Amino acid sequence: MTHSTPPGSPLTYRDAGVDIDAGDALVEKIKPYAKRTMRPGVLAGIGGFGALFELPKGYREPVLVSGTDGVGTKLKLAFELNRHGTIGIDLVAMSVNDILTLGAEPLYFLDYYACGKLDVATASEVVKGIAAGCERAGCALIGGETAEMPGMYTPGEYDLAGFAVGVVEKSRIIDGSTIEPGDVVLGLASDGAHSNGYSLIRKIIERSGMEHLIESPAGEPAPLADLALAPTRIYVKPVLKLLAEVAVKGMAHITGGGIVENVPRMLAENLVARLERKAWPMPPLFSWLQREGGVADDEMFRVFNCGIGMVLVVAPADAERAARVLEQEGETVWRIGAVDQRRGDEPQTIVE
Repeated sequence: MTHSTPPGSPLTYRDAGVDIDAGDALVEKIKPYAKRTMRPGVLAGIGGFGALFELPKGYREPVLVSGTDGVGTKLKLAFELNRHGTIGIDLVAMSVNDILTLGAEPLYFLDYYACGKLDVATASEVVKGIAAGCERAGCALIGGETAEMPGMYTPGEYDLAGFAVGVVEKSRIIDGSTIEPGDVVLGLASDGAHSNGYSLIRKIIERSGMEHLIESPAGEPAPLADLALAPTRIYVKPVLKLLAEVAVKGMAHITGGGIVENVPRMLAENLVARLERKAWPMPPLFSWLQREGGVADDEMFRVFNCGIGMVLVVAPADAERAARVLEQEGETVWRIGAVDQRRGDEPQTIVE
């Protein structure tokens, strides 16, 4: 066994691989980012042993809604490309989009950043992205944890987790219970692969290489690296605007499990969502992944969002208005199918 200090000499935490000064420097560096996310209700945020948040006024029966998630192996691409500025947006998006499906307005977010050796510059880039995600979602970054654990992680790598807490009026919880045959299924465009399927994406890139130009959502050629690291779209503000004007019956955030496994999470067992494959365009990124990886259609829809990041169900009479409201808020919306009575034990999502 080798020693970084002579045997018998006094040891410090720094000798063991933990730099307290670096941790303190990070806290000071991220405070301005967190400050930009503040909203009414924050009583105490970054720096204390716990964060305090007062429930908003105006709720008769407020129900707290919470969600937690990570970013998965998309982190591996961030490490490989040394690009950390938007991975924090992914972290926020995964949780706030989840709780949004219940009709909840995100109130605050906390993150957990773990590494073997703290690199203040990298960590601050990540947290800056987390704060940007919180701004997009309208929630406050009020706390978190940075853990420096020597020997636990490969040098230069880190892990991320986070959770969001939101609130919804009890009588306005969206649970899919009013969905019925004939209701319309709307799909909101994704901004790429978001944060799911990256173990397969990385396998395909390993086979074909990273040096490719692919058509971007704007219609211009873009590096594969840019498209693969594009952050998850945050649907909070447009959907909250919609909920104030239209009765939404159900919502599904298209994450791990793709379209076919997430849509059933809002459906009763006797219902099926029949989706029209030609109702929306497959983004070039997914076409490239399918071609380069030889991925079957069924596998594509079970792994990726395939261009649809959020699915909403509304009554037929509300479909046109709902699409119009969302489009006015900057979303791209397609009418992608309808709800039907389930026949026997058929799958609850059928893409035809």
